[in-house]
Amino acid sequence: MRGFTPEGSFGADVAARYDETRRGDEEAASAFLADLAAGRRALEFAIGTGRIAVPLATRGTPVDGIELSEAMIEVLRRKPLGRGMDVWTGDMTTSHTGRTYGLVYLVYNTIFNILTQDGQVACFENAARHLEDDGVFVIEAAVPSAWLPSESYARPERVDASAVTLDICTYHPVTQILDENHVRIGTDGIRFGPISCRLAWPSELDLMARLAGLRLVDRWGGWHKQPYTGREMHVSVYARAQ
Repeated sequence: MRGFTPEGSFGADVAARYDETRRGDEEAASAFLADLAAGRRALEFAIGTGRIAVPLATRGTPVDGIELSEAMIEVLRRKPLGRGMDVWTGDMTTSHTGRTYGLVYLVYNTIFNILTQDGQVACFENAARHLEDDGVFVIEAAVPSAWLPSESYARPERVDASAVTLDICTYHPVTQILDENHVRIGTDGIRFGPISCRLAWPSELDLMARLAGLRLVDRWGGWHKQPYTGREMHVSVYARAQ
């Protein structure tokens, strides 16, 4: 997308609004992750404002984070549990905390924010570097077909009495890049929310894991461990290859 950079997509304006709309899966996700951590320290790639890290810490799991956006970290620091978390400002494909963990996790399609296949492989490799021998890496992501009714489309995302938000997208099948803009048109003006994503199917992520010395051990259709159907989303758990 012309004029878009991943580094600038989660600045102060986005960070200030990020927690306004909850996804509603925070408790289910934190329960799932706490069970896997089993009391051990966890690391969240792209920890953001702590949407998952804070409820996970509430369940007794110590959480560290890596986050590219300083603005998102500032919002996290305003939360009581967020103030005590160790967070490194950096790229989740290369930054290392100097620690190892029983759990590393990456949620909400954020693997797609890495815009090259090599970069996504590097993310898996960095997760593997952070894992204890019996640790696991968890990814939550959409199945690409759920996002792609066609290569170009516009659809209503939210309709309120004073505003409407449109999701306007173009998909490039050669690069697997989805250019997306959330356009909010309201009585207070027009606001744009651009983002680019490199979509990857679960099978491609499994190959990335193998390149990083990991293997798939579980795949679910959501945080409640519902069966994976290949239609909407997946929560995938990877461990070291034996």
